[in-house]
Amino acid sequence: MNKPVCLVAGVGPGNGLAISQRFAAAGYRVAMLARNQAALTELVAAVPDAHGFVCDLTDAKAVEDVVAKIREQLGVAETVVYNAGSGVRGRALDIALEDFTLAWKVNALGLLALAQVVVPDMVAAGKGNLLVTGATASLRGGENFAAFASAKAAQRSLAQSLARAYGPQGVHVALVIIDGVIDIPRTRALLGDKPDNFFLQPTAIAESVYQLSLQHPSAWTFELDLRPSGERW
Repeated sequence: MNKPVCLVAGVGPGNGLAISQRFAAAGYRVAMLARNQAALTELVAAVPDAHGFVCDLTDAKAVEDVVAKIREQLGVAETVVYNAGSGVRGRALDIALEDFTLAWKVNALGLLALAQVVVPDMVAAGKGNLLVTGATASLRGGENFAAFASAKAAQRSLAQSLARAYGPQGVHVALVIIDGVIDIPRTRALLGDKPDNFFLQPTAIAESVYQLSLQHPSAWTFELDLRPSGERW
């Protein structure tokens, strides 16, 4: 029996790796996408039955090509997780237009480019999951998050549009709003004085993402908030 395929777009040492590992543990073959070959090779080695594919998600042709390659080598992806994110800090009058554009491309355009090539396969199969890693910034524009918040808001609206259009055809689109700081070495180095309950654990986030993929169509979640117990909200 062939294993199902999970595609994780935008993998890094935090959520992307943990999500890949969780789906691999559930018996999936995992296609891991990232821009940097050296970093990707290291991450793939930590995931059983994983396969790395270098891809710039802001390049629609590159996205189309890599999905075609995954279909050929592994099969059609039953679950796709869009985990890419980008955005510099800064007030609206201070940020560069290039940084604003890049944030939008990574968070929103990349999601659309990927959805346009994976959702038709899911519609044809009558089932599938498109799960998106979002952020609290999508709900409110912080003073110093003009680029990131705008891009995440666009991503959230796009995810809603996808869910409304293709949910009736069997495609479960869900947005996971991450409210807090992910526990990875970089954030621990910056915020080492914070207690453990200040941080979100990547493995716990990955478990929630995986559980979304198991939901019955009669009770689908569109938007799921995840925050650590110590987070003020």
